[in-house]
Amino acid sequence: MIPDELKPRDGRFGSGPSKVRADQVEHLAALNPGVLGTSHRQAPVLGLVQRVQESIAELFELPEGYEVVLGLGGSSTFWDVAVCSLIERRSQHAVFGEFGGKFAAAAARAPFLRDPSVREAAPGASAALQAEDGVDVFATPQNETSTGVAVPIERIPGGLTIIDATSAAGGMPIDLTQVDAYYFAPQKSFASDGGLWIALLSPAAIERAGRLASGDRWIPDSLNLQLAIDNSRKHQTINTPAIATLGLLEAQLEWMHASGGLAGCAARSADSSSRLYGWAERSAYARPFVSEPADRSPVVGTIDFDDTVDAAWLAKSLRANGIVDTEPYRKLGRNQLRIGMYPAVDPEDVTALTRCIDHLLS
Repeated sequence: MIPDELKPRDGRFGSGPSKVRADQVEHLAALNPGVLGTSHRQAPVLGLVQRVQESIAELFELPEGYEVVLGLGGSSTFWDVAVCSLIERRSQHAVFGEFGGKFAAAAARAPFLRDPSVREAAPGASAALQAEDGVDVFATPQNETSTGVAVPIERIPGGLTIIDATSAAGGMPIDLTQVDAYYFAPQKSFASDGGLWIALLSPAAIERAGRLASGDRWIPDSLNLQLAIDNSRKHQTINTPAIATLGLLEAQLEWMHASGGLAGCAARSADSSSRLYGWAERSAYARPFVSEPADRSPVVGTIDFDDTVDAAWLAKSLRANGIVDTEPYRKLGRNQLRIGMYPAVDPEDVTALTRCIDHLLS
């Protein structure tokens, strides 16, 4: 057992779903009964969606002409939305972990597209997009949730630049003028539940979606980005959204603005990650999995342990002490812990976590 004085005040370090603050739950309770359990086509819920859209636009300093679009299904659904509604003929994908690979696989399965171009790196390293003839969509994660690798984002000439920002958005800086679709789900930095995708779309992406939707390509309504755009302009989704998810998201956005906006939230995650990586570099039995410091994620930290440590036992022992969701990504198969350090996580709690690990292994 770990002495209470060593423990973090909040022991949730999940990489998604992530820590939900108590104030968010109170905000959700305040929405009942006026919003919760009411029609998603009436003013109370439409107003909630509009407030979320406007708050996101403010947080990301949305460039002129860009729109905040919402849809159902989470980021994994948006891969299929992009396959149907944004890739015209061929895409290029940077793959350096599980989630970038899944988007590339979705494009490869589409019978109406050419085989994608894939630029791949081994887990723990980064891969970069590169201009290529015949490619009309360039896609990469900003942060690979499975491995804890993050990459800089710059527009690639010759096509739309599409960024999977599910674990990056809200905890890492971004210049939206460099991208055409910046999409994410709210269960990580935004401390809400899953089941919703949010995409910040450039005029070029909006034009592409409209052109493909009006052509002869068959696109299911649920994957038709133009339909999502049309509904989002009315502050609604095609089908009924989870109102509680939107309520938690609204409360977190208010907290993020009060915490210094995107810059303040990114600085908070950077503080947390510097404590984790600094501890691992000083440790006799741990080290950052991502060897190149410039590639290390500020929001998802992956820490390898040497053979003298059973990381699975360590995660189980932490969980028994109320410190949860430090297990590694299941398919990576490493002797490792994975630590979520989204803005809601207190940097002091990250320091306390490292003390608890040292205590267990002393």
